[in-house]
Amino acid sequence: MPLCRGPAHAGQLGGPRSDFHASPSVTSWQTFAQAPGLRELKEQCSSIAGTCSRTRQVTRMGNKSGTGPFTPIVIVVRNAMGKKEFNQFRGKAISLHSQVIKSFGAQIGAEQKQVQGLIRLAKKNGEKLGFLS
Repeated sequence: MPLCRGPAHAGQLGGPRSDFHASPSVTSWQTFAQAPGLRELKEQCSSIAGTCSRTRQVTRMGNKSGTGPFTPIVIVVRNAMGKKEFNQFRGKAISLHSQVIKSFGAQIGAEQKQVQGLIRLAKKNGEKLGFLS
């Protein structure tokens, strides 16, 4: 977000309503980048980053969490129904839940990106609660 220009809002981000003000000791990016200790921090980070291999995070389907409060129930139902039928049932439930989220987003006038964020949040919550075990 660009800095506002003019004496009334010098150093503020986001315009006159922003609560963020630049620190009086940091007047610009150049002075921040030359701050004492920053060079050592950069060297430490680059040495650590050089030893690690970078891997791309991949979104995977399936059992990410096995510790949620609903995990035991999910396991019992999966064993009773059979894995194939259970996965079909769970897929239909997830699809219906996504449709409910999309229709809710349409009712309140949310943008597509916001609705996708809500669906991702529902997936994360489902993982934490043990529904995806």
